[in-house]
Amino acid sequence: ADFNGESGETLSEIRLVKSSNAEAFETTKGHTTIKKLYQIGLREAVYDSIAGPLMTAVMMGLFVGVLGYGAHRVAQGSMTMGTMFSFLMYLFQLLGPAATLGQFFSDLAKASGSTERVQTLLAEPEEDFSQGAVIDVEGQTLAMKHVDFAHDDSKQILTDVSFEAKPNTVVAFAGPSGGGKSTLFGLLERYYEPTAGQISIGMTNVQDVQLADWRAQIGFVSQDSAIMAGTIRHNLTYGLAGDYTDDDLWRVLGLAFAEKFVRDMPAGLDTEVGERGVKVSGGQRQRLAIARAFLRDPKILMLDEATASLDSESEAMVQKALESLMKGRTTLVIAHRLSTIVDADNIYFIEQGHVSGSGTHQELVATHKLYQEYVATQFKQD
Repeated sequence: ADFNGESGETLSEIRLVKSSNAEAFETTKGHTTIKKLYQIGLREAVYDSIAGPLMTAVMMGLFVGVLGYGAHRVAQGSMTMGTMFSFLMYLFQLLGPAATLGQFFSDLAKASGSTERVQTLLAEPEEDFSQGAVIDVEGQTLAMKHVDFAHDDSKQILTDVSFEAKPNTVVAFAGPSGGGKSTLFGLLERYYEPTAGQISIGMTNVQDVQLADWRAQIGFVSQDSAIMAGTIRHNLTYGLAGDYTDDDLWRVLGLAFAEKFVRDMPAGLDTEVGERGVKVSGGQRQRLAIARAFLRDPKILMLDEATASLDSESEAMVQKALESLMKGRTTLVIAHRLSTIVDADNIYFIEQGHVSGSGTHQELVATHKLYQEYVATQFKQD
C-alpha cells in the first residue's frame, strides 16, 4: 500500500520531479521501498518453505504413530486388524482438512494485515444523504453563529465565528493565509460539522436539512477547480441528474467565456481533457468550472480564490464570468486580492481563526488596522 501510494504520488507530480532534478532521490526512495517489499516476500517464502515440510512431517509422524500403536495392539490381540485399518482410514480423512485449516489460518493472517487500512476505512461512518428536511434556500438568510471547529483534539482552527449572508448579497472573507477561511467553506459544504455553534439557513439548522438537497443548491468554484478525466461534456454534467442537450452546454460555456476555446478543440464537447485536466490550461479549467456552476444553477454560490492563480487575460475573462454568475444569488467569496471584493455588501476579516472585523470596504479601511495595511500594500502595487 505504501509503495502504491508513493508511486502514484510521484507519477502524478512527474513534472515537479523533473523540474526539481529529483530523479535520483525518487530512484533511491523507490529502490529502498522495493527492497523492503523483497525482504517481506523473502520472509514469507522462508516461512512457507519451513511450514510446508513441517506440516508434512507432523502428518507423517501421526500416521507412523497410529500405525505403530495399532500394530502393537493387534500383536497383543486387543485390537483386530480391521479396527486398526479403520483408524488409519479416519486419519487419512482428517489429514486433508487439517492441512487445509492450517493453510486457512496462515492466509487469514496475511489478509488481516493486508486489509487493516481497508477495515479502518470501512469502519468510518458514512454520510446520510437522505435524512432531513428538503427546503428551498432561495430568499433565506445564511448565518453562522458562534461556531468553533477543530479536527479531533488538535489545535482549534475556528473560534467563535459568526457571520450573516442575506439573500442576493455578496459577502466576502479576507485575511492572512491559514486563518481558517477555506475551513469555513468546508463547514458550509458540510464536509465536517462544527464542534460548537450553529450554521442556519433561515430559521433551520443546516444539520436538519437533507445533505444531498443542501449540496445540490450550492455552487462551489475554487482556485484549483478539480477536473475529471474524460470529455468536456462529462465534466460539465458531472454529478447532475437529467439530460442536457448540446445547446444547453454551449449556452453555459458562452456565459463562462469558454465557448470559443471549446469550439477550437478537435472534438468540441467530446474532447478528452486528460488525467487531472492536463490538456487544458488553468484559465480554461476555471472557466469550465464556472460553466459547470452555471449548469447547476445554484442558489448559494461560494468562490474560493477563483482568480488567484491566473494570468491577467484569463483573470479578466474569469472575473466577467463570475460577475455574470453572481447575479441574483447569495454569494460568498474568499479573496486575497482586495480589488475583487471592494464592492461586496459585507467583508469579514478572518485572522487566527476568528473574525477580527467586519463591514463594507470603506468601514474596514476606517476601522481595521491590518485591513488598512492590506489595502495600502495591494493598491500601491496595482
